[in-house]
Amino acid sequence: MTDVPLSSYTFLIMVLIVAIMVGFFIVKNLMKLVINSVLGLLLLFFVNYFHVLAAVGKPDIPITPLTFLICLFGGIPGALLLILLQLLNFPL
Repeated sequence: MTDVPLSSYTFLIMVLIVAIMVGFFIVKNLMKLVINSVLGLLLLFFVNYFHVLAAVGKPDIPITPLTFLICLFGGIPGALLLILLQLLNFPL
């Protein structure tokens, strides 16, 4: 039977702990991105559903692949950007 030095086990445990920490960090940030994307899409949906822009005399924001992708990747700031562009009469 071969004796493995204690430093090898220590190094392996340290690598495992770092890998777990990195994995946790990635999952935590990924969940924030997913939640932000879903909230951005919901904001755009509710702005159109309740005709919020009609109160200032503007038409609803059309749901196109471009607006969907902006909300998907931009989240809440993306939805707010679309609302601002619609208020400034910038066609999408």
